[in-house]
Amino acid sequence: MLTRLTIEELGARFRRGEATPSQAAAAYLERIAALDGRVKAYLTVTRDTALGQAAAADARLAAGRPLSPLDGVPVAVKDLLCTRGIRTTCGSRILETFVPPYDATVVARLRAAGAVLLGKLNMDEFAMGSSTEHSAFFPTRNPWDLGRVPGGSSGGSAAAAAGDLAAATLGSDTGGSIRQPAAFCGAVGLKPTYGRVSRYGLVAFASSLDQIGPFAKTVADAALVLGVIAGADRRDSTSVDVPVPDYRAALAGGVEGLRVGIPAEYFIEGLDPEVEAAVQTAIAVLRGLGAKTEGVSLPHTRYGLPAYYLIAPAEASSNLARYDGVKYGLRAPGGRHLVEMYGRTRAAGFGAEVKRRILLGAYALSAGYYDAYYGKAQRVRTLIRRDFQQAFERVDVLAAPTTPGVAFRLGEKTDPLQMYLNDILTIPVNLAGLPGVSVPAGFTQAGLPIGLQLIGRPYDEATVLRAAHAYQQATEWHRRKPPLDPAPR
Repeated sequence: MLTRLTIEELGARFRRGEATPSQAAAAYLERIAALDGRVKAYLTVTRDTALGQAAAADARLAAGRPLSPLDGVPVAVKDLLCTRGIRTTCGSRILETFVPPYDATVVARLRAAGAVLLGKLNMDEFAMGSSTEHSAFFPTRNPWDLGRVPGGSSGGSAAAAAGDLAAATLGSDTGGSIRQPAAFCGAVGLKPTYGRVSRYGLVAFASSLDQIGPFAKTVADAALVLGVIAGADRRDSTSVDVPVPDYRAALAGGVEGLRVGIPAEYFIEGLDPEVEAAVQTAIAVLRGLGAKTEGVSLPHTRYGLPAYYLIAPAEASSNLARYDGVKYGLRAPGGRHLVEMYGRTRAAGFGAEVKRRILLGAYALSAGYYDAYYGKAQRVRTLIRRDFQQAFERVDVLAAPTTPGVAFRLGEKTDPLQMYLNDILTIPVNLAGLPGVSVPAGFTQAGLPIGLQLIGRPYDEATVLRAAHAYQQATEWHRRKPPLDPAPR
């Protein structure tokens, strides 16, 4: 049963001497070997690393010297986080053989806390996608229905957390890539405030939007992981030196008197009726716990999607210029001169969605078009941020659906514009740099998870987590398990 336990429950077992980190790591590795051939959450399983770290944790715990509440806990990370001596592909052929010589700051902090690294998780190539079908290697499948997508781009991270293939995982969220797959897979997914967590060692997609955050089985576990990875970092000038609260302690207190805003623009035409009904029921639960709800307006929400798809590709076209066959990974053979070698390498190394966004971004930044497209999108971004500021003058958190629908079938969405609409309810949060969390809030009649999104003020993850925890304490949705294994360990 070790793989079904939360971080808190697993830590308690360790402290009582009822289990060891080595036993937990072995149980997870056995489950990965048995089930991940169907789910395809992992790109790389680091068995030897995990067993070595677990043995070291055994010794610390036996001596009464645990490093943190994560000491000995098996975790895994999205494959765009650099890991010293372990390949980091970013889901792309162009980085298929890249082995970083250093750890991302979040990975270093997990190691320092004693966490056990099980491996690297699948993702849409360079985090561009909403289904994890754009991985260069294979698609990941939703553990609730293996014929459906897990969401993206952190689909591997969400599927691993929901399928008990890791006790917790890390993902990244540029336009919803933690919250959307968390909703599709029935996991808890937290996007912190931009600047709360160091991005050093994160392979950049869109630098002004990317943020690293945890997936977990419960809100309390997400709070524990955030407490380990949050905080300023001298190697990342965009990380912000503000105090990091004790997120686990902040969960107490409930939501009595908390002001919850309901943004009208998030209950849009085309919203799945089952999603809307579940989220309205969840809001009623919060109201029943003592929260005060009121309607608010975020009038520029409808401009978020087009603004995002100018800003993010523009930044991506700049960030991905470094992959030219010289500095990292793949170099295609046969180029007669430097420019031809660049072209052949990038044509062979990048997938269709990455090429599409590079072209779109390069066009938006080109001479004569900058002000018309990128500059205007940045002005829209300011308006969206102001909408949130005005709303948070009246309320403490916002409650809304995480996604307009539930997990769709693999191969179902072939039109890129239809795929982009999956993130329409998460993108504004990234443009404004705010924290947001998705928690399980029900299931469709077909048995697919539905997510409730809670959004907070900048650096106020504590209130967002407190509201999410109170909701989770009053409901049982997070306790359901996908039908992967009828005989759990």
